[in-house]
Amino acid sequence: MTQTEIDVAGSGLSEEEARERLARDGPNEIAVAKAPSAVRQLVAQMVHFFALLLWAAAGMSLVAGMPQLAVAIVAVVVLNGVFAFVQERRAEHATQRLAEMLPARVRVRRAGRTRVIDARELVVGDRVLLDSGDKVCGDARLVHVSALGVDESMLTGESAAVRPDTGATVYAGTYVVGGRALADVVATGSRTRLAAIAAQTHEAVRPPSPLAVGLHRVVRTIAVLSVSVGLVFFALAVLLGLPVADGAVLAVGVTVALVPEGLLPTVTLSLARAAQRMASQHALVRNLEAVETLGDTTFVCSDKTGTLTRNEMTVARVWTPAGALELSGVGYEPTGEVPGSPGLLSAVRELTTSAVRSSTGRAVQEKDGRWTAHGDAMEAALHVLGLRLGIDADALETSDPVRHALPFDAKRRRESVVAGGVLHLKGAPDSVLPRCAVDGDVAGTALRMCDEGLRVLAIARREVPADGGYDDPDVVERDLELLGLVGFADPPREGIERAVAQCRQAGVRLAVVTGDHPATARAVAQQVGLLLPDSPVVVGADLPADDASLGRLLDHDGAVVARVTPEDKLRIARALQGRGHVVAMTGDGVNDGPALREADIGVAMGRSGTDVARAAADLVLLDDAFPTIVRAIELGRATTGNIRRFLTYHLTDNVAELAPFVVFGLTAGAVPLALTVLMVLALDIGTDLLPALALGAEPPDPHVLDERPGQRQLVDRSVLVRAFLVLGPTEAAAELLSFLTVLLVGGWRFGDEPTTGLLLVASGAAFTTVVLGQLANAFACRSEQEPVWRVPWTSNPLLLLAVGFELATLAAFLAVPPLARALELRPPTALGWALAALAAPLVVVVDAVHKTTRRKT
Repeated sequence: MTQTEIDVAGSGLSEEEARERLARDGPNEIAVAKAPSAVRQLVAQMVHFFALLLWAAAGMSLVAGMPQLAVAIVAVVVLNGVFAFVQERRAEHATQRLAEMLPARVRVRRAGRTRVIDARELVVGDRVLLDSGDKVCGDARLVHVSALGVDESMLTGESAAVRPDTGATVYAGTYVVGGRALADVVATGSRTRLAAIAAQTHEAVRPPSPLAVGLHRVVRTIAVLSVSVGLVFFALAVLLGLPVADGAVLAVGVTVALVPEGLLPTVTLSLARAAQRMASQHALVRNLEAVETLGDTTFVCSDKTGTLTRNEMTVARVWTPAGALELSGVGYEPTGEVPGSPGLLSAVRELTTSAVRSSTGRAVQEKDGRWTAHGDAMEAALHVLGLRLGIDADALETSDPVRHALPFDAKRRRESVVAGGVLHLKGAPDSVLPRCAVDGDVAGTALRMCDEGLRVLAIARREVPADGGYDDPDVVERDLELLGLVGFADPPREGIERAVAQCRQAGVRLAVVTGDHPATARAVAQQVGLLLPDSPVVVGADLPADDASLGRLLDHDGAVVARVTPEDKLRIARALQGRGHVVAMTGDGVNDGPALREADIGVAMGRSGTDVARAAADLVLLDDAFPTIVRAIELGRATTGNIRRFLTYHLTDNVAELAPFVVFGLTAGAVPLALTVLMVLALDIGTDLLPALALGAEPPDPHVLDERPGQRQLVDRSVLVRAFLVLGPTEAAAELLSFLTVLLVGGWRFGDEPTTGLLLVASGAAFTTVVLGQLANAFACRSEQEPVWRVPWTSNPLLLLAVGFELATLAAFLAVPPLARALELRPPTALGWALAALAAPLVVVVDAVHKTTRRKT
């Protein structure tokens, strides 16, 4: 939209009118579908697979005549459900707060001035300025249109953009995919068409993510295993001559021991913490499950401008038929003289005038005096050059208003405006030069500028008839007078070379996928260390037609693909996925939406990106910087590692909790139970849960980027071996050793019934052994490669707090009389304490030996 067109259309509402209407109608927001009520969410935490198993165990306890045990199991279900409910609500609130970091913005005309406001402040009667890439934030009637295209697919299902004319209505939630418009808002918030549709579709359910599917598979497997093993031991106990009541106790104990009650809330909390960490690193995750997918990324297709580079354009060189001009300066501050002869400066001034006329981006001075780009960075750089040459863009608009515009199109790669009977045009040299009458090797000049890493635009003009006929670009944009070439410098982002090296260290392949000239793309890729000696450099028009050939061509680290269209990006994502890659694709434009949705991880720019791109993406870079993607991949891998850590921890302790019931069953009760079901529940809830949660907050391992993508699954052979063959049996052996030694020293013999006092102190020794073994196990699970003493103790302060709480809880269970009586425990004897204390170093040593042996093999 041009300044003159805005002025002609009117000044918009006054600030006072806008405030009154906002107070009357409320904020411009759609009442989102109500989340399940807190009561419903709480109940859901009481009836998942693990909870149902515990309910069944409580029922079996009642049938077997053990009401106290039934009450205890029910209490555990309720307490665990409340804890999981609190974590889920906290995760929801955290996600909501993160989403609010990217509020929708809208440009409006108020009191004769153009302002950018929060979309929530939009009111009926506001005059909004719509440009390519904008999201329409309210139902609005068009009062001026310039080549407008609107994507209404989210309302109508029709993928083709519509071309509404003056007087038509555009609707909230749709996107401008081309052109510009000025519109009057006629409905906001719950009165929009989008709100009506949302009210009808609020019950829609998203399909489960791969992480959720994998996690549910683990839950189902453990559930089936728990029930099966419980039933087998019940039958075995009865066959060996145990009373049915004792067999029921055995079955309940086995089931409870195998159920990791805290698994699901621990996963949720781990994902939420990772999302918060990413947000602090300028990476906004739009759904929690994407955190885990990030860690599996194997191929990143990155844009160039603003991602690899800083997107702080400055005009470094201007070439005209009258000569070339070298310029200095950094940023958008319009200071400094422009050197050159009068003839050269005159040619540069003509070129710059046309360039500014065909641009809407401007350099603006903020309140703190800093100059920044408003709109397209290259257009802002042209405006800076105009200011340095004394060209007043606003005065040109007033004296010679723009009457028609042909906005930039990704396929044409140029744009133009008509003002005062003159067409002013700028675009890619290979798009503009064939439409000009040129002398000499201008194309070679443009190519040499590109080879130096400059981004080059060609500027041209022609006189046009005053009676219109400007709608067909191929007709009006011809027989042009070339005014010259402009070369823009855009320095690489700080730390980009290190980020590229980290990607390669992590086994992630890289490609530059850009709309720029191939020479410019190659130069920048080489400058940041992304281009390799054997990397292909291809142009979008030369890409193979079939996806298989395309995948083979680009499945090389350091590939550069230039002059791509949005359709090319979509095909590239599909082709690489067909090669087995987990693809992350960056984008910021309107037409990048399909590619961002198609990629496994769509990455949008938070600063320069359009609303379309951000809505389609899984990850939004708040700083638009490529190194942020690397940090997000690192945190994604760390999250997968954390889930593996607390899964190993849970499963290991389950083995120690299960062992007494196995011994009791196999000996037909000749060896008494070292742990009762109540003790197992106390271990799971009282001492086991907090260390597991702390392991979910473990900081990234220093070597996390050394692993190959997808190398670690949630549950694999390594996890199972550590839990069931190494750490679990070690804890179980130490536990049974403590229990049996205290019994034997106290005079018990195999098959006898121990005295009550002896059994209580022996159980106290076994219980203490398991807790101290858990403590060591928590530290052992912090790393899959390094022994406990090589992992800094202070790097996870939450684990230290959790272990402190674990020890305090152990002391309470043993020393507080009501708790000790309820659990049927007494503090161990001196021998029992000594044997229990051996559990921690034993676990640490066995863990270190296993890790060392595994490294050698």
